[in-house]
Amino acid sequence: MLCAVWLLGVVSVAPNRIVPGTSYPLVAALGMPGALLVTLLLGAMTALALRPARIHYLAMLLLLVMVLLLMPFGLMVAGHFLIDPALPQARLGLGAAYWTLSFVLLLYLVELRLRLAIKRLPTALLLVAVALAWWLCARLWLDDLALVQEFQARRGAFFSAVGQHVLLVGVAVGSSLLLGLALALAMHRFHRLRKAGFALLNFLQTIPSLALFGLLLAPLAWLGANVAWLGNLGVSGIGNTPALIALIAYSLLPIVRNTFIALQQVRPDTLEAATAMGMRGHQRFWQVRFPLALPVLIEGVRITTVQAVGLTAVAALIGAGGLGTFIFQGLGQAAMDMVLLGALPIVAMALIADAALGALADITRHGGAS
Repeated sequence: MLCAVWLLGVVSVAPNRIVPGTSYPLVAALGMPGALLVTLLLGAMTALALRPARIHYLAMLLLLVMVLLLMPFGLMVAGHFLIDPALPQARLGLGAAYWTLSFVLLLYLVELRLRLAIKRLPTALLLVAVALAWWLCARLWLDDLALVQEFQARRGAFFSAVGQHVLLVGVAVGSSLLLGLALALAMHRFHRLRKAGFALLNFLQTIPSLALFGLLLAPLAWLGANVAWLGNLGVSGIGNTPALIALIAYSLLPIVRNTFIALQQVRPDTLEAATAMGMRGHQRFWQVRFPLALPVLIEGVRITTVQAVGLTAVAALIGAGGLGTFIFQGLGQAAMDMVLLGALPIVAMALIADAALGALADITRHGGAS
């Protein structure tokens, strides 16, 4: 972190959206007092890491949260020093050092969570609080930030894309959950179905996402044109239909595998005890086997959801909408801030889904113990 913040550019300044920005180091962005403060905080975290003890880990966590909360204020200071008021179209960009620092601090947070045995829900709430603080600073004081300017120019389209992205992920994960549970139960009951079922699901995972979208285009376009009721439902070679089919196909394997393994790992003597208590077959399943398998099943849903959040971005290439639209438009225009406008919410969605479903799995595991 120290090498990154001193040797790489922290921010960049461009006179407008078209001209490439000029990179500025830490001292130019924050001044010498600000640069020394950043170095002191990061150096203190490093020094504490060299002496492993719980009290030191707690101090590191406190310093980490402090640095995360100060980062948007650092952008405010950099904008004050570097943005010329005579250039109303000037934009402040995030440099390589800023991204490197953010990435390493998140790695710190993951490691500290493990070493301090902090549950996933408090960690998620901490990240949400930091994200809200950043959003508040961006809304009130960071009008010069390029990412904020891209958002303000596309506010309506952005919220529409977020809604479409969440809808696609929700429908895909919900549908794959129902199909996956049915397939897992069938494989658990009929042994001959296991090998063929897992072979097919593994094969679907090996197909690249763009290739699968391309394979679906021609047959769905033909069905939509030649089968009246499918055409009335909106089935076509582009849009939501191929996107949902591909997302469901990719989402089935984690759910089926986790559900099948969870059902198989329930101990036979537990089921025998339930039988001795007079439970019937469906009672043993819903009151004994399913509750014991539920944490592993939720882990499968967590993996599936995080995977679907990322894959849905690719669906923008076939007209399904979502946040991937900004990513590919930005790549086409060489506007990296527009790319970030689509990519950062996707990362945030994945982190929120991972933390929320992980916390739910912890709650259902052994009465809530993580």
